Amino acid sequence: MTNRDEIILALENVSYTYEDGTEALKGIDLLIRRGEKLAIMGANGSGKSTLFLTLNGIRKPTAGRILYKGRPVDYSRKGLLEMRKNIGIVFQDPDNQLFSASVTQEISFGALNLGLTEEEARARVERVIEELDISPFRDKPTHFLSGGQKKRVSIADVLVMDPEIILFDEPAAALDPKHARMIDGIIDRLGERGITVVMSTHDVERAFIWADRVVLLDEGRIVLEGTPDEIFKNEEALARTNLEKPTVLKVFEALCDAGILDKGLAVPHSSGELEKYIREVNQ
Repeated sequence: MTNRDEIILALENVSYTYEDGTEALKGIDLLIRRGEKLAIMGANGSGKSTLFLTLNGIRKPTAGRILYKGRPVDYSRKGLLEMRKNIGIVFQDPDNQLFSASVTQEISFGALNLGLTEEEARARVERVIEELDISPFRDKPTHFLSGGQKKRVSIADVLVMDPEIILFDEPAAALDPKHARMIDGIIDRLGERGITVVMSTHDVERAFIWADRVVLLDEGRIVLEGTPDEIFKNEEALARTNLEKPTVLKVFEALCDAGILDKGLAVPHSSGELEKYIREVNQ
C-alpha cells in the first residue's frame, strides 16, 4: 500500500545558474510525496524545465541539494543511472527523446540497459506496448510517427523502466484535442497505480481537476504552493504567473455572487459537478 505521507524527493535551497549567468532557479525548497499528483505552473522562462532537469539529475544544482528517499543524489555515473531508472522524464518535444530505428527498438533500449535477461526485457516491452496501444505502429521508424504516437512512445520509453516517479514536461503540447485526451488518460492511470507524477503545464483547467497540489513558479522562485482550490482562488499569485482561473471556478464564483448558489458549497472541479449544483437549484 502506498504511503502518501512519505517524502520521496526533497529539494533544499536548490539553485541553478547557466554558463551565461542566467539564474534559472533561486533557492527552491520543495517536498514531493510518494503517489502525489503535483502540477508545476508558471509563465515561460519561470524555471519549470530547468527544475525538471535537476529533478532527473540531468542538471546538477549549482547550490543546495536534492534528496531521493532521504539520501543526497549521487552524481557519479552509477548513481545517475540508478536515479534515472527510478525518476523518468518525458520531454515536451518527443524528438528530443526518440533516437532508435523502430518503435520496438526504442522501447527495448531502456529495458535492456537495466541488466534484465532478454526474456524479462521482452516481457516488459510487450506489456508497455499493449498498455499504451502501440501495437499498430510498433514496427514503424520513430521519425514517421504522428505527434500523438511519438508522445506515447516517449512515455513507453520511461514506463518500461518501471520508475517510481515520472516527470511530464508539458505533456499535451502541440497535440490535437483527441491525442491530448489520450495522454491525459494515460497519466490518470499512472496516478491510480501509485506512481508519483509531476507535471509541468500551462493548462489551468487540467491542473484544477487533476492535481493534488499546485506549485507556482516565477523567475526561478516558488511564489505559492497549495491545493488547487487555494492556488486558483489567489488572484494576485495567478496574475504574477500569467495564469487565469479555471472556467468552472469563474462560473461557480459568479453564480455565488449572484446569490444563485450557496457560497458554502464545496468548490466544483468539473463542469459535471457544477451542472449538478445548478440542477439542484432548478429542482
